[in-house]
Amino acid sequence: MRRVVVDASALAAVVFAEEAGSGFAPALEGCQIYAPTVLRYEMQNIAWKKCRRDAGRSRATVEALDRCLDARRGIVWMDPNPSDVVLLAQVTGLSAYDASYLWLAGFLGADLVTADRALAEAHDAFARV
Repeated sequence: MRRVVVDASALAAVVFAEEAGSGFAPALEGCQIYAPTVLRYEMQNIAWKKCRRDAGRSRATVEALDRCLDARRGIVWMDPNPSDVVLLAQVTGLSAYDASYLWLAGFLGADLVTADRALAEAHDAFARV
Protein backbone atom coordinates (compact mmCIF):
# COMPACT_ATOMS: atom_id res chain seq x y z
CA MET A 1 0.00 0.00 0.00
CA ARG A 2 1.36 3.40 -0.96
CA ARG A 3 2.09 5.73 1.96
CA VAL A 4 1.26 9.43 1.81
CA VAL A 5 1.57 12.31 4.21
CA VAL A 6 -1.24 14.83 3.83
CA ASP A 7 -1.17 18.43 5.03
CA ALA A 8 -4.03 20.66 6.11
CA SER A 9 -4.29 22.53 2.81
CA ALA A 10 -5.02 19.36 0.84
CA LEU A 11 -7.06 17.53 3.48
CA ALA A 12 -9.29 20.53 4.17
CA ALA A 13 -10.01 20.86 0.45
CA VAL A 14 -11.22 17.25 0.38
CA VAL A 15 -13.02 17.17 3.74
CA PHE A 16 -14.86 20.45 3.32
CA ALA A 17 -15.68 19.81 -0.36
CA GLU A 18 -13.75 22.78 -1.66
CA GLU A 19 -13.26 23.19 -5.39
CA ALA A 20 -9.64 22.03 -5.21
CA GLY A 21 -10.65 18.92 -3.27
CA SER A 22 -11.46 16.93 -6.38
CA GLY A 23 -7.83 17.26 -7.41
CA PHE A 24 -6.50 15.88 -4.12
CA ALA A 25 -9.00 13.08 -3.44
CA PRO A 26 -7.50 10.70 -6.04
CA ALA A 27 -4.03 11.16 -4.53
CA LEU A 28 -5.38 9.83 -1.21
CA GLU A 29 -7.48 6.94 -2.57
CA GLY A 30 -6.25 3.51 -1.56
CA CYS A 31 -3.29 4.90 0.38
CA GLN A 32 -2.20 4.65 3.97
CA ILE A 33 -2.43 8.24 5.15
CA TYR A 34 0.00 9.62 7.72
CA ALA A 35 0.02 13.02 9.38
CA PRO A 36 1.79 14.86 12.16
CA THR A 37 -0.47 15.53 15.11
CA VAL A 38 -0.40 19.26 14.32
CA LEU A 39 -2.82 18.46 11.49
CA ARG A 40 -5.60 17.95 14.06
CA TYR A 41 -5.22 21.53 15.28
CA GLU A 42 -4.86 22.99 11.82
CA MET A 43 -8.06 21.24 10.72
CA GLN A 44 -9.89 22.50 13.82
CA ASN A 45 -8.78 26.05 13.03
CA ILE A 46 -9.89 25.76 9.40
CA ALA A 47 -13.29 24.45 10.53
CA TRP A 48 -13.62 27.30 13.04
CA LYS A 49 -12.92 29.87 10.30
CA LYS A 50 -15.47 28.21 8.02
CA CYS A 51 -18.07 28.30 10.82
CA ARG A 52 -17.40 32.00 11.40
CA ARG A 53 -17.81 32.78 7.68
CA ASP A 54 -20.94 30.68 7.23
CA ALA A 55 -22.76 30.00 10.51
CA GLY A 56 -25.56 28.26 8.64
CA ARG A 57 -23.14 25.51 7.63
CA SER A 58 -21.57 25.13 11.08
CA ARG A 59 -23.19 21.80 11.83
CA ALA A 60 -22.14 20.27 8.50
CA THR A 61 -18.63 21.67 8.90
CA VAL A 62 -18.20 20.24 12.40
CA GLU A 63 -19.61 16.87 11.33
CA ALA A 64 -17.15 16.75 8.41
CA LEU A 65 -14.34 17.59 10.82
CA ASP A 66 -15.41 14.84 13.22
CA ARG A 67 -15.53 12.26 10.43
CA CYS A 68 -12.11 13.33 9.20
CA LEU A 69 -10.42 13.14 12.59
CA ASP A 70 -12.17 9.93 13.69
CA ALA A 71 -9.41 7.51 14.68
CA ARG A 72 -11.18 4.71 12.82
CA ARG A 73 -10.94 6.60 9.50
CA GLY A 74 -7.39 5.53 8.94
CA ILE A 75 -5.05 8.46 9.48
CA VAL A 76 -1.92 7.30 11.28
CA TRP A 77 -0.89 10.09 13.64
CA MET A 78 2.81 10.58 14.35
CA ASP A 79 4.85 13.13 16.27
CA PRO A 80 7.90 14.33 14.32
CA ASN A 81 11.18 14.82 16.12
CA PRO A 82 10.98 18.43 17.42
CA SER A 83 14.67 19.22 17.03
CA ASP A 84 14.73 17.88 13.48
CA VAL A 85 11.64 19.91 12.60
CA VAL A 86 13.24 23.13 13.86
CA LEU A 87 16.42 22.46 11.90
CA LEU A 88 14.46 21.54 8.78
CA ALA A 89 12.41 24.72 9.07
CA GLN A 90 15.59 26.73 9.41
CA VAL A 91 17.17 25.13 6.34
CA THR A 92 14.07 25.38 4.13
CA GLY A 93 12.54 28.64 5.32
CA LEU A 94 9.26 26.81 6.00
CA SER A 95 7.27 27.29 9.18
CA ALA A 96 7.77 24.62 11.83
CA TYR A 97 4.21 23.48 11.08
CA ASP A 98 5.02 22.87 7.42
CA ALA A 99 8.41 21.40 8.24
CA SER A 100 6.67 18.77 10.36
CA TYR A 101 4.91 17.46 7.23
CA LEU A 102 8.16 17.53 5.29
CA TRP A 103 10.01 15.70 8.08
CA LEU A 104 7.35 13.01 8.31
CA ALA A 105 7.29 12.41 4.57
CA GLY A 106 11.07 12.09 4.57
CA PHE A 107 11.13 9.87 7.63
CA LEU A 108 8.57 7.50 6.08
CA GLY A 109 9.83 7.78 2.51
CA ALA A 110 6.26 8.77 1.67
CA ASP A 111 4.71 11.00 -0.94
CA LEU A 112 3.43 14.36 0.23
CA VAL A 113 -0.02 15.62 -0.73
CA THR A 114 -0.25 19.38 -0.33
CA ALA A 115 -1.65 22.50 -1.97
CA ASP A 116 1.20 24.55 -0.51
CA ARG A 117 3.64 25.31 -3.31
CA ALA A 118 6.62 26.11 -1.06
CA LEU A 119 6.12 22.88 0.89
CA ALA A 120 5.77 20.84 -2.32
CA GLU A 121 8.94 22.41 -3.73
CA ALA A 122 10.87 21.65 -0.54
CA HIS A 123 9.65 18.05 -0.66
CA ASP A 124 10.69 17.71 -4.30
CA ALA A 125 14.11 19.19 -3.54
CA PHE A 126 14.72 16.77 -0.68
CA ALA A 127 13.42 13.83 -2.72
CA ARG A 128 16.13 14.49 -5.31
CA VAL A 129 18.90 14.38 -2.69
